[in-house]
Amino acid sequence: MQFLPVTIVFLLYFSSIPIAYALFAASLSYFTFINTGSPVDLILQRFITSTASFPLLAIPFFIMAGSIMNYAGISSKLMKMADVMTGHMVGGLAQVNVVLSTLMGGVSGSANADAAMQCKILVPEMEKRGYSKGFSTAITAASSAIAPVIPPGINLIIYALIAQVSVGKIFIAGYVPGLIMCISLMLTVSIISKKRGYKPSREKKARPIEVLKQIKESSWALFLPFGIILGLRFGMFTPTEAGAIAVLFCTLVGFFVYKELKIHHFKEILKDTIYGTSSVVLIIVAASVFGYYMSWERIPQIIASGLLDVTNNKYLMLLIINILFLAMGMFLEGGAALIILAPLLVPVVVQLGVDPVHFGLIAIVNIMIGGVTPPFGSMMFTTCTITGLPIMEFVRESIPFIIALLVALLIITYMPGLIMFLPDLIY
Repeated sequence: MQFLPVTIVFLLYFSSIPIAYALFAASLSYFTFINTGSPVDLILQRFITSTASFPLLAIPFFIMAGSIMNYAGISSKLMKMADVMTGHMVGGLAQVNVVLSTLMGGVSGSANADAAMQCKILVPEMEKRGYSKGFSTAITAASSAIAPVIPPGINLIIYALIAQVSVGKIFIAGYVPGLIMCISLMLTVSIISKKRGYKPSREKKARPIEVLKQIKESSWALFLPFGIILGLRFGMFTPTEAGAIAVLFCTLVGFFVYKELKIHHFKEILKDTIYGTSSVVLIIVAASVFGYYMSWERIPQIIASGLLDVTNNKYLMLLIINILFLAMGMFLEGGAALIILAPLLVPVVVQLGVDPVHFGLIAIVNIMIGGVTPPFGSMMFTTCTITGLPIMEFVRESIPFIIALLVALLIITYMPGLIMFLPDLIY
């Protein structure tokens, strides 16, 4: 009976009930019908009090900053920067697609936001240049998996809250995994483009003076993620204050530097922020109530004990957890999978000597790959809906990119020294 609420969550979710409502309904059913010793009022109180968290304010601020950047012209400056860097390579626009997602990671922090933006801007241009719609859509979805890994990704903040680790430390740790994913996708694009004859978007490599000019134009956008990291490292502000500063910085740059942000844009910006925040925070508070049930029944300890009975080999355990996360990521939205699994698995890996910051990156990369993978990958649906590509064609075109991301995941999993080098150096 103690595992019945877990079963209820999955039954409701696969019946098309939103994950937040499924989590809350399962928790309520447990404390109403199974554990009748606790008053139901306590569950409702838990639901309300879990929203009174100062660190949670970082989420709407960073979502708002990402939305402002799209209207402020910062995203277009980053795209020009990506073109200058990689447009001369084989498969030029596809390479631009990957690099733009990497640069946008420190801006939007959201895979779906990045995928939607690039579908509207880059995919039509790629089709005009002779790239197939399937290839263009698949690389857009695959590259968008990089965005939440580069700080200040929302999932990085959520994991830091769940695992009680330093937000600044996990932000810094995100750079190397993001670059590994970027390089693996760029190599895959190069191989496919050579076979299909996809040409560069630029006739020749940009001259140094052109590169310097573009760096100068894009410097305001490029400064943001590094400014946040430095501010957190030196104790100038908290993660929540960093989000507020990011909103102010983007607004000032949009109004006074690039001069593309207008007052009337704020209606859409506020709508984007409200929609994005409400969906994320509702899941978090529902998961908090569900976590209360799991703590009451000692579910994390039972799971940890069960997994450690299977093996106490750190590397084999990480392989098992990777497979579990990938499977969950195929069916659950990324944030939901992270919120459900992280509290269960962090005690296991810590007991085996895995750094929780390193494990956080493994988990986030896992669920991002799941977001590209059928049958329910969120980035897959986002890109296919916008471009009108049939799902089966997407699946066929995405296989090489999913393999490339899995290779990156293995490197991230089994080379902890590489991933933890920057946070260990700075902290």
